[in-house]
Amino acid sequence: MKKYSHLLITKILVFMIMILCFTGVIKAVVKVEAVNDGDFGIVFDDDYLSSRAFVQEGEKITGSLTRLLGEFKNEEHIINGGTINEDVLKNEVEMLFNEYQFNSRNYNPNLRYEENYKKFEEEYADKISQIKDKMIKSDVRDFHLTLQNLEEVEGPLYYASDGVNVYTNTTRTEKEQFKTYPSYMIFEEYKKEIYPKELEDSQSFYRITERMDEFSSDSQVVYIAFPQKFLNSKTNEWKQNKVLATNSFYLLFICFAGFIISFVYLVFVVGRKSFKDQELHVHAVDKLYNDIKVVIFLAVLSLWIVLVDELFENIDKVIILITIPIAILGFLLILSVVKHLKNKTFFTHTMIYQMLNKVIRFVGEVYKSGSVGVKTVLLVIGYPLLVAATFFMFPITLGIAAWFAFKRVKKFTAIQEGVERIKEGDILHTIDVDGKGEFAKLASNINSITDGLKNAVDSELKSERLKTELITNVSHDIRTPLTSIITYVDLLKKEKDPSRVEQYIEVLDQKSKRLKVLTDDLFDAAKASSGTIPVHLERIDIISLISQGLGEVSDKIEDLDLEFKFKHPKDKVYVMADGRLLWRSIENVLSNIFKYALNGSRVYIDIEEAGNEILLTFKNISAYELNISADELMERFKRGDESRSSSGSGLGLSIAKSLIDIQRGQFTIQVDGDLFKSIISLPRYSE
Repeated sequence: MKKYSHLLITKILVFMIMILCFTGVIKAVVKVEAVNDGDFGIVFDDDYLSSRAFVQEGEKITGSLTRLLGEFKNEEHIINGGTINEDVLKNEVEMLFNEYQFNSRNYNPNLRYEENYKKFEEEYADKISQIKDKMIKSDVRDFHLTLQNLEEVEGPLYYASDGVNVYTNTTRTEKEQFKTYPSYMIFEEYKKEIYPKELEDSQSFYRITERMDEFSSDSQVVYIAFPQKFLNSKTNEWKQNKVLATNSFYLLFICFAGFIISFVYLVFVVGRKSFKDQELHVHAVDKLYNDIKVVIFLAVLSLWIVLVDELFENIDKVIILITIPIAILGFLLILSVVKHLKNKTFFTHTMIYQMLNKVIRFVGEVYKSGSVGVKTVLLVIGYPLLVAATFFMFPITLGIAAWFAFKRVKKFTAIQEGVERIKEGDILHTIDVDGKGEFAKLASNINSITDGLKNAVDSELKSERLKTELITNVSHDIRTPLTSIITYVDLLKKEKDPSRVEQYIEVLDQKSKRLKVLTDDLFDAAKASSGTIPVHLERIDIISLISQGLGEVSDKIEDLDLEFKFKHPKDKVYVMADGRLLWRSIENVLSNIFKYALNGSRVYIDIEEAGNEILLTFKNISAYELNISADELMERFKRGDESRSSSGSGLGLSIAKSLIDIQRGQFTIQVDGDLFKSIISLPRYSE
């Protein structure tokens, strides 16, 4: 199970089971609520007479009868004010008296309370009468509503009397007549007779006896009987409801157990890939702030409650349709919050915390290294507040403010004087300002500018020197073969000896080829450095490329008596490069070796794997003394022999570097005495 416990598909399946179980719980509760007022107690009732449903039938009748006999009596009694609650009337009149005290001109605060109250009763007599009429009308309305509720009772028979007022729906008036029915309730002279006796064993029966205990007269009697036809009808209905409630109860129990198990499981595995995994793995929902999730959850829950309330009459048909999507969204939010609780980031991943944190950090950054303008505003606002809070020690705060201002002015003066010196040409001048405030940062930035200016000047001087050398070298390298060509052309015009003519033509051929090599290399260098050469990157077997290339130049290797040592991994090594451009770069490096390597020496070629890169290294011993730096050798028209007597153009390494650069690689050289090393770094090929 450990292999599958944290798989995504397992979590999705368990989440679906949880949603279905939760929907089943809601469906069971709503169904019982709609049919049996949410009473699952019917499942444990033995019969209808001991059920809550039977007690509700009796309570409906006894409640109305006790109110009619105990409170209302009759309509005439109500109209005469017999039902007016004196405490309520007193409170209403007191409110009027308060109004009288504030609004009436007849109120005299110098008089006694009784005298003012008497004037109040005279002035507000109509309003007091209106209050009484309003209370009477309300009681009359309740009286008729109670009578209407009794008239709607079908099946049970009742008779109630207090000796004067009688309320009944049958012609039978004797209690013995009511005792002939299979179930009855007799309340008379503070006594009660209940049949069958099992009725009193019901846990809800006290609700009926509480009503009857409100009787306060010996003459008040209440007889209630339940005919067999009524009991049969209600018993059948009760049995149907019991079956439905029992099935719903089992559904509730099974679904609730499934919901708890699946929810607890998801709480354990959510955000983790194994039981040993301590890292929180978040998704798009988890990036939402936790307090926003809580608000969305409460909004979704409120929406669900509103929909259930609006559609309650047809809720059994649509409860699944409205519960499943809302439950999915709600539990996604809950499990997302659980992730942050497990990761101990519940509070830190809230919008309120982030906003407060940003405000605190902002104030801290302003305090440490904020702009002068912002700090000035804070000082302008904060100093008066500080003075107001510490007015009793104003001289001290004033002295601190003066000292603070003096230090800032001193730093500003040092910066101003330093800038003046730099402006006058002293670019080596350094502004010395202590501290970590904005002035210290400004001084550091100005010092950095002077360093950059000095580097720029040095770089420009070096660039000018290199330009001069470039022009000199180009002129020398091109002028030498060109001068020879012009000279031999003049000789050729005058020469008559065929053998000498043939020699002159051979020299002209050599010099013209030399001139062509120079112009071709110059053209290739310009194209490579400009990046206009098309590049087609593909998988290249670098070992095969080197091996094949060495085979093609084997004649030159033998002529120069060079011994090549090729070291590479046993397995094939692939790089991402353009085969044509890569070979041209390697060819330039090999050409450089052939021109400048010491005859009879060894040349080492190594291929190494360095993570996502492949290193190709060429090492040889130079025939010339290398008293020049590696950076200068990489410059155009630079040669290892400063006498420039070799056949090279000085562009080979520069072209090789440019070609490697456009293939997303790196080309470097290293010089150690007479040892010359060329290093090509290329990205490893990856599927």
